[in-house]
Parts: sequence; structure tokens; C-alpha cells
Amino acid sequence: MFRLLDKVVLVIGLGLSGAAAARLLVARGARVTAMDNSDTPVLRLEAEELRKLGVHVELDLSLPPAGQFDFAVVSPGVALDSPLVKELRAREIPVIGELELGWQQSVCLNVSVTGTNGKTTTTELIAHLLTHCHKRTLAVGNIGRPLCSVVDETKQLDYLTLEVSSFQLESTCFFRPAVAVLLNLTPDHLDRHHTMADYARTKARLFENQQPFDWAIVQTEALAMLRTHGVKVPSKLITFSANNRRADIYLDRSLIISRIEDWVGPLLDLEKTRLRGPHNAENVMAALAVGRVLRLPLDEMVAAIASFQPGAHRCELVAEINGVKFINDSKATNLDAVAKALQTMPAAQPGEPNVLLIAGGRDKGLEYHDLGPWLAQRVKQAILLGEAREKLRAAWSLFTPCTLADSLLEAVNEAVKNAAQGDIVLLSPACSSFDLFRDYRHRGEVFRQAVEQIQRTTNSGAAAEAPTNGGGQKKQLRQET
Repeated sequence: MFRLLDKVVLVIGLGLSGAAAARLLVARGARVTAMDNSDTPVLRLEAEELRKLGVHVELDLSLPPAGQFDFAVVSPGVALDSPLVKELRAREIPVIGELELGWQQSVCLNVSVTGTNGKTTTTELIAHLLTHCHKRTLAVGNIGRPLCSVVDETKQLDYLTLEVSSFQLESTCFFRPAVAVLLNLTPDHLDRHHTMADYARTKARLFENQQPFDWAIVQTEALAMLRTHGVKVPSKLITFSANNRRADIYLDRSLIISRIEDWVGPLLDLEKTRLRGPHNAENVMAALAVGRVLRLPLDEMVAAIASFQPGAHRCELVAEINGVKFINDSKATNLDAVAKALQTMPAAQPGEPNVLLIAGGRDKGLEYHDLGPWLAQRVKQAILLGEAREKLRAAWSLFTPCTLADSLLEAVNEAVKNAAQGDIVLLSPACSSFDLFRDYRHRGEVFRQAVEQIQRTTNSGAAAEAPTNGGGQKKQLRQET
């Protein structure tokens, strides 16, 4: 553990991560200055709370304050090539991230999960599995609870279960997982990482400080990409894949099968779980591999996975109204996630598109036309909103009819107007949420509220029509106004 007593520290960014870092530093005896480049009512409240603890807080500040600091702690949202961080480095002030600070002050081993998609589900699944097997753990990190906020609790834990993003890995230094999981690598965050090679190398920092006795659990396709970019994994390795039967753990129809020595044969039938699709099969494979490494009994792991309930905003069925399903997949913030969602949507008639896709938000620098084949096969209409809607329409209009909307409520109403029995209204945005919403959860809740409003209107209309409605005919679903 690194000593913080009397260290002079600058904290940059006062969201959840930055505020947690400031509180930990003060508790450890550091002298803390905290800053943010915004000045909102929420930040002012946070600033007042931190000032009561002795933190010097400055808001609406675009460059670091004068003075010498022993080091600076940056929130994940602060890019390392920003003018602010460049200024710190020009002043020879070391810069680390909140994850690094929290890890340095923690006293238990950690299982860390990264990848483009599936991080949250897999992190929650591993934590559920460990708890079921009587191991003490907390799921923290990019999942929504900063590591710095639970440092004192690590004294009582067997393991930390960490969800780790590429933004967090950028600013690590000594961070080292005992078990590191890389789920997949597909294009994402190219507005920040610029190239796929840079993005892959940033994700590979998860393994950088591992020792030969640590473990890496890696999807075979992601491992091939790392090797293409010259990345070597120094720890013991287990591979998995839903598409490559040469992996140590692979998928055969619904069976997850192992070829690991002393663990050969079927491990689990996915049909006996609440998780569906090849992407979720890989999440389960990764969790099983973690359990194997930690010597958990297979029967207990299978029971834990069978009882696992996936979280909200991930292909979540919100309602079915007059034969139309409304699916909340707000967490799908890149193209691969949208493609996986479209793969798992049930078809009404073979060869007929039946998905009304609601997408859009803040552009992440992705090649949106890459989704074209899936759009042509599955999507009967795309309703686009947010900052990226014109870019999406330019990329997608060759593959499916595109309509623009000014809000999510308007997009849902447009989908309802054109949905028929057997169709699916799918919120799967392919973009970040920060243009119109606080985060993906907020976006998903707004979608849920819009669907519930439609459900109430439809139910009240059905009740009013009940005496004269003969029923039995295929009708379009419409919201009454």
C-alpha cells in the first residue's frame, strides 16, 4: 500500500470517480485540491460536501491550478491527450487514474473484466458466482461504484470483482489483476483512442503487470488481435470462444464444453439459464473459467449461473402490447452490441424484417455502415435521434428506411405507429447517451416510461372498446392521442 499522508494531490473531475478519489485521499491524510471544468448545481453540492472534509475545490476550471503537486488523479472521462493533462505532464506532475489509486490502497486480490461488450453482465455474473460459493466479494469499478469508495471494505473481502474500461486502463501504472478477463475486441471509443490498434493496446494494459503465476482468460479472437499488434500475455492462459472449437472452452449448440486438462467435457447447458445468444455464452464461459482458476466446485457454479438474473438495459423485455415486443437494449453503445442484439431477436416470418430499431446519440467515431447486412436482414425501419442521427441516416439508408426523431419519446411513438403484430421495437442505440441523457441507464428508463405510457393508453382504450370489440383480427399497434 502506498502512503498518502501529507501528499499534495490534485483530483481532476468531480463525478462519481473523482469525488470518491478525493474522499479516500483526505481519509488517508493527503492535502487535496479538486477541480472540474464544469459548474452545475450537482457539482456545487458535491463541492460543498468535499469542502466540509477539507478539500479545496475549484469549478469551471479548464487548466490545472498553479502550484506543485506530488501527483494528480484523473477521472476516466478525462482523456490523457487533453490540454489539461498535457499541462500537468509539462510540469512533470505524475498522473494516475482513480482505478490505480483505489488498487494501490486495496488489500485483497482482484478479478478484473474488460472487453468491448459484456463487461457488466460478466462482472455481475462472476460476483454472483463467488457469493453463491461463499466467497466475499464486491462488484465495483466501471460498473457504477468506484473502487476508491470501497477500499476500507477490502480488508474483509476474498476478492474484488472489477469491471474495467479502456478509459480506466489508460491511466494505470502498477495495476495488476490476479485474474484478468478479456471478453472481446470490436471497434468502440475510436473518438478517443483514434485507431483500433490503439484501442486494443489500451485494453491489453490489463495484462501488463501480471506475473507468470497470475491468470489471463481471453476470447480466442481477441487474443489473435492482441498478437497481431505484438502484445504478449505474461500469465497463465485460458481461452474461450463461441465460434472456435479449438478454444479451451467452447460452444456446441447450447452446451459449453471444456477441453482443459482434468476438466474435460460438458460444463453447462445454456438452455438451463436465463442467458441467451453466443455473446452470453462467452460471458458464461469466462465466468466458469474464473471459477475454475479459483477452485470453485463445478456443481455450485452451475447452480449459481442457473439462478443468475441478467441486469436491466441489456436486451430487456419491457412489455408486449398487442403482439409487439418492446426491448430495452440501452447499454448497446457500439455496433457489435447492436449486431448481437439483432441476432437474438426472434423473427416473425422467415426472411421478413420485423425489428423497428431506435438508435442514435453521441457519435463515437465508428464505421456505422458496417452494420448494413444486419439492418437489411432484420430491420424494417430505423428511427434515429441525437447528435449522430444524420451520420447514421447517411450510413444506413441504403439498407433500411430511416426516419429522424427529435426525442426518444417521439422515436417510440413513430415505432408504435408502424409496428404490427409479431414486430419488435428495439432500443439499441449504437452510440453513447451523453447528448440527451445522463447515462445509458437514464436513456433506458426514459424508454421504459414511454412504453409504460403506451401500455396504459392501450389498456384503457381496450377496456372502453370491450363491449363492441369482436377481436381476432391482426391490427397495427397505435398510440391513442
